[in-house]
Amino acid sequence: MLMLGKNPHVVLSQLSQRYGDVLQIRIGCTPVLVLSGLDTVRQALVRQGDDFKGRPDFYSFTLITNGQSMTFNPDSGPVWAARRRLAQNALKSFSTASDPASSSSCYLEEHVNKEAEYLLGKFQELMSGPGRFDPYRYIVVSVANVICAICFGRRYDHNDQEFLSLVNLSNEFGEITASGNPSDFIPVLRYLPNTALDLFKDLNRRFYVFVQKIVKEHYKTFEKGHIRDITDSLIEHCQDKRLDENANIQLSDEKIINVVIDLFGAGFDTVTTALSWSLLYLVTSPRVQKKIQEELDTVIGRARRPRLSDRPQLPYLEAFILETFRHSSFVPFTILHSTTRDSNLNGFYIPKGRCVFVNQWQINHDQKLWEDPSEFRPERFLTADGTINKVLSEKVIIFGLGKRKCIGETIARLEVFLFLAILLHQVEFCVTPGVKVDMTPVYGLTMKYARCEHFQAHMRS
Repeated sequence: MLMLGKNPHVVLSQLSQRYGDVLQIRIGCTPVLVLSGLDTVRQALVRQGDDFKGRPDFYSFTLITNGQSMTFNPDSGPVWAARRRLAQNALKSFSTASDPASSSSCYLEEHVNKEAEYLLGKFQELMSGPGRFDPYRYIVVSVANVICAICFGRRYDHNDQEFLSLVNLSNEFGEITASGNPSDFIPVLRYLPNTALDLFKDLNRRFYVFVQKIVKEHYKTFEKGHIRDITDSLIEHCQDKRLDENANIQLSDEKIINVVIDLFGAGFDTVTTALSWSLLYLVTSPRVQKKIQEELDTVIGRARRPRLSDRPQLPYLEAFILETFRHSSFVPFTILHSTTRDSNLNGFYIPKGRCVFVNQWQINHDQKLWEDPSEFRPERFLTADGTINKVLSEKVIIFGLGKRKCIGETIARLEVFLFLAILLHQVEFCVTPGVKVDMTPVYGLTMKYARCEHFQAHMRS
């Protein structure tokens, strides 16, 4: 982020210790408000949510789905709110709702089961061949396939080149949208040659064309009363020309594409990154992995696979996921907010239109909230009787808060749980003996670690 170096979340956390939870910096020509501290962030995004629900009118944001992205668009009025409700309902209908034609409890469980089984087979195949692998390469496609099944009603072959090229663009997307492009803060730069921005434009164009093609195919085969997936659900709404009984807000064909792209983003990169960090912590903390597997064996046994309904009976696995979210803080900042009107926060006057950084990493490493925050210890989330400490678990901030929180949060938490439960029930992960794993996060909208090709997976008896 320009003058803040490679780890702006850490630098701004250090500044907050000196200057407090509400501070202002200047990036290029743009004054930026930086919010830290759980109480302050909750005050801004939840209690004063209407004041802080905007998005900055950044040039790079206008390049995402032609400036019509529900996630990045500065609009936060009734049209935006109605579309967000529609997207949330569609996501719920084709993820956590039950599928009458399946033995799985819901669509999400069915899709994750299929992809987890594929991964188990693939890991076995790789262990029989080279004897080591990079798990990110395979997880990213499986997670993309889950959201594709929900949005498009289909899964792709893991070797489909068009699909793979689009899936692997997510890293580049994250690098630019993490904290805005320099041209967002210094407008004159957008008129100068900019390779990163040109790549970003091309990325968004290609993804738009990809989804547009699928939506057109859905129109050709659409049958009212036979809704196959989210895209069909949105087409039905489009033909009804209404979002709900109370809002005469038309959903155009183009808007369908934009909503689907937003949903794909909500259900893809966060889950992929969460799973890849989880595997890293598992191989660097074999004691923790063993405890998870003992819990799985006690609760589930060896005769069946884990299911979503097992989640309440697997508190140690849940604690591990929470600690992975907290310790890695792989979404260091929320997508940038802006104020929709003049406001007052902690006694400070905040003018309308002020760009706002919300430092989630600081909250998750705040010594006032966490004992030894740099230590990875899932047990911190367990009460004396071995259940999840609900109050403490709600202090982990990774999906944002308030009116702009990630619409994919519920599905992401369930998906991460089920993938890990199925994989750890069947295999034990480690790295090639003698290999030291680099856990240094690389800054982005979601922080990744250096790809490691030395993972191993051994089938459990």
